[in-house]
Amino acid sequence: MIVPTSKRFMPARRAAVRAPAAIGLHAALAAIGLLPAEFARAQQVGAAAFQARTVADALKALGVTAPPLSKDLAIVAADVSENGAIVDVTLRSNLPGTDFLALLVERNPTPLVCTYRISEGVEVDLSMTAKVSESSDAILVARAEGRYYMTRRSLKVTLGGCG
Repeated sequence: MIVPTSKRFMPARRAAVRAPAAIGLHAALAAIGLLPAEFARAQQVGAAAFQARTVADALKALGVTAPPLSKDLAIVAADVSENGAIVDVTLRSNLPGTDFLALLVERNPTPLVCTYRISEGVEVDLSMTAKVSESSDAILVARAEGRYYMTRRSLKVTLGGCG
């Protein structure tokens, strides 16, 4: 049986219908008190942080000010990555009570690469793939027991991955 084009599954159309529905559901739940207001604020702050053009602006949007360096944090990556579009990175924290991580890359067009909320009691050893536009420092920021800490590591790429 041949299905006419107008009747075929259209994933882009479904996504366009789902997004406003999800926003409306969140707004309704927040209005009646079933969704904490801090959740809605977190979504707004996250958007501003991901749109920031500098590391300082991204940290400010995340609510982080001058975190001290910590030896209990680590960014593990290859010494040199061939392709900046595919840089394997592992994020580790040995700080007790770590509940938040953010990875930033200084020379990316938008430095904030990702954020993670960590559940209580979870060992923090996360592997991911990041895009790195050119060789630069990566910054890992962690929140543990209400305080922020950071570490840096140089990432070298031979071919940029952000454009």
